[in-house]
Amino acid sequence: MTMENYSTAAQFVLDGLTQQAELQLPLFLLFLGIYVVTVVGNLGMILLIAVSPLLHTPMYYFLSSLSFVDFCYSSVITPKMLVNFLGKKNTILYSECMVQLFFFVVFVVAEGYLLTATAYDRYVAICSPLLYNAIMSSWVCSLLVLAAFFLGVLSALTHTSAMMKLSFCKSHIINHYFCDVLPLLNLSCSNTHLSELLLFIIAGFNTLVPILAVAVSYAFILYSILHIRSSEGRSKAFGTCSSHLMAVGIFFGSITFMYFKPPSSNSLDQEKVSSVFYTTVIPMLNPLIYSLRNKDVKKALRKVLVGK
Repeated sequence: MTMENYSTAAQFVLDGLTQQAELQLPLFLLFLGIYVVTVVGNLGMILLIAVSPLLHTPMYYFLSSLSFVDFCYSSVITPKMLVNFLGKKNTILYSECMVQLFFFVVFVVAEGYLLTATAYDRYVAICSPLLYNAIMSSWVCSLLVLAAFFLGVLSALTHTSAMMKLSFCKSHIINHYFCDVLPLLNLSCSNTHLSELLLFIIAGFNTLVPILAVAVSYAFILYSILHIRSSEGRSKAFGTCSSHLMAVGIFFGSITFMYFKPPSSNSLDQEKVSSVFYTTVIPMLNPLIYSLRNKDVKKALRKVLVGK
């Protein structure tokens, strides 16, 4: 194939998660199962919150938004991944690649800020319970969700516009199962210094700011919990926060491992495996974490299913 500028070429080839033929069908079935659970779990959570008056609170408004984001960004990646397990030549149009990159960044950044908004909601609920309804008004909740999506769109526009200025003439094969920033940078024959700098700044900002905000929120929450005299009250407060902390740890842990290194130091084969966690596993786990570890959700689900 001739060396040409793939910023205007027709298509790339996705290398996929593995090239071993005997693993293609088992992996297809595995990720199909994960995707079905993700779709059913997240759409089910959204529907349950919508129809259950018990769950019409700010915390569940954020969880509903989080389920929407999990459904969307899993759907940006997984269907194409499933097709590639069964296809002989896993091509993706250049325009489709840029669209996939754009929406992936939108939803993954929005997820981080929604987790931060949920931490703030728990902080207000535990540290200022008498002012909770006044502080967490519907207007404030909507503003926090809109801000999460705005930051996601802004980050996506920055990354995608920088990527579209690059030339891709080294190869047309992307060493990944979707169009992510790092494999595209490794593929480019242009000077990628600006794109690498943008990646470090944007990924750093969108990771460190939420992590610091969550850490500060939970420092105040822990201080307040330790001053609750009732052991039952302390247990209930810890139970409310544990699910959220688990989701935060899994999400930001995998993101930090993936992006907080210079692209030159990355092994893309290793990181294809690590990226599976935040593209497919985390969107599946979040609704399970919040439903199986939350008494209100289980109570609302039981009421919907059996009417009691």
